[in-house]
Amino acid sequence: MRPTTFRRLLNLWPPFLFNSIRVLELNEDWSRARVVLRLRPWNRNYVRSQFGGNLFAMTDPFWMLLAMHRLGSDYYVWDKAGTIDFVSPGREDVYASFHLTDALVAELRTAAAAGDKVLRWFETEVTTASGEVVALVRKQLYVRLKPRARTP
Repeated sequence: MRPTTFRRLLNLWPPFLFNSIRVLELNEDWSRARVVLRLRPWNRNYVRSQFGGNLFAMTDPFWMLLAMHRLGSDYYVWDKAGTIDFVSPGREDVYASFHLTDALVAELRTAAAAGDKVLRWFETEVTTASGEVVALVRKQLYVRLKPRARTP
């Protein structure tokens, strides 16, 4: 599926659609993604800031999706763990960007070449439009070369 089509489908996916999460950008080579979480009356918490679950949800699938598409079908790619640190209240729209560089893809391929599991942490800052950090999200990916692609 083309990234443009996938981006449109993600924007219609109920967990994103109903929580005002929008994928703004998904590069053709699956190297970058950019997401916004709009602050709305229905997604604020009790103290009128961004709901923490939505801050995590807006970042949840992207490292895995980028890695899956960049590495290709010869690799298992799974989310293994995730953490979120709330830095300041998000009282406006917030943004998250993801960039999976060629060097990082090569590093993952090299580490997984023998068929061993690779556990790698990725960090994303959730920020306001002015760059104020609202949350720091860490996701751990599990990457492994599938048996059919391994050389004996």
